Amino acid sequence: MKDIGNWRHICVDAQRMFIEDTPWNVPWMKRVLPELLEIARYHAERTIFTRFVPPVRAEDAFGSWKDYYRKWWMMTGEHLPEGLIGLAPSLQKLVPPARVYDKSTYSPWIDGRLFSHLHQQGATSLVVTGGETDVCVLTTVLGAIDLGFHVIVLSDAVCSGADETHDAAIDLLGDRFSVQLQLFKTEEFLSAIS
Repeated sequence: MKDIGNWRHICVDAQRMFIEDTPWNVPWMKRVLPELLEIARYHAERTIFTRFVPPVRAEDAFGSWKDYYRKWWMMTGEHLPEGLIGLAPSLQKLVPPARVYDKSTYSPWIDGRLFSHLHQQGATSLVVTGGETDVCVLTTVLGAIDLGFHVIVLSDAVCSGADETHDAAIDLLGDRFSVQLQLFKTEEFLSAIS
């Protein structure tokens, strides 16, 4: 592994609404939770959990997000029990020292707060885990690359609701972004940094 310098762990959307029985359930999320917990537990001070937070009502959203939440009305704040927006309980126990960053879009980079925080911390590399590989993880990774971070994706610690697009996203990241991104397994990464 190349020297990754001052790294931070971004755990993408490991929330109860993706783990529990909701229309947005991602069955793989339960399977990758042990890996998410392993890296976050040993490096909680370096971990940032993102949370995808829907608006209270579809009409509160901007632009095409209104249409999105008209389709997924049952996942808006007025219908979804508030606790389901929270992190998986095992991960929530790590906050603090781990941090939580709420976002209203797939990408955590839109409003600049996360980049500003990471820049102030002197972070040069990001280790990315969580879900979904082909949506929020992908936008997190591509934004991080655009912002100049070296990215490590832990391939056994990301998940999706669709095997085919998960596999395609992993292949895309490994093939097209090989200069700016590395793929590792969780144990391989933890061994390399210890």
